Amino acid sequence: MKIISIIALIIFGVFGLWKFLLARKPVATVNTPISNSVSPILEQCISKLNSKEQLCLSDFKGKKILLVNVASECGFTKQYTDLEKLYTTYGDKLVIIGFPCNQFGGQEPGTEGEIAKFCSSKFAVTFPLTTKIDVKGSKQHPIYKWLTSKQLNGVDDYNVNWNFNKFMLDENGQLIGYFSSRINPMDSEITNLLK
Repeated sequence: MKIISIIALIIFGVFGLWKFLLARKPVATVNTPISNSVSPILEQCISKLNSKEQLCLSDFKGKKILLVNVASECGFTKQYTDLEKLYTTYGDKLVIIGFPCNQFGGQEPGTEGEIAKFCSSKFAVTFPLTTKIDVKGSKQHPIYKWLTSKQLNGVDDYNVNWNFNKFMLDENGQLIGYFSSRINPMDSEITNLLK
């Protein structure tokens, strides 16, 4: 009887979680830049995926930047296809940076070499990817500290609550948009910021 109760709790728990996740509406927040000045976020650098080379956000001043926490084994992993499409379509005015993260369901367990191979072979990703990072918690990378803290970004506090959350910076590094995992990269909420 105990086993049946445990199984029932597990089934209802999983069903309840999926019902909660599916019932949630996609979140898109578009902001007006708080300033025309260059944001301090552009001073941040991070190691490129599977490399000792640095990727510095200042290299992309003059373009919008879409920052996305990514994972290879997530239900949203197929968004790599549309992220690449967005990158190739708007590459003259946009750079996308993917930040592999293993904090949500352990869905990015691979080594950096495995992640690079997966993204290249399965999705032909050409946009920059960084070293694997934490996007929340005590080891949160400084880029994500800035993105998620109103005190730093001047706009709002945000919670990265799953893989494929997206943040849009304007040409000066000002935060102008946040998009939940359920917002597709080719959604008009995002593409309208590129027109």
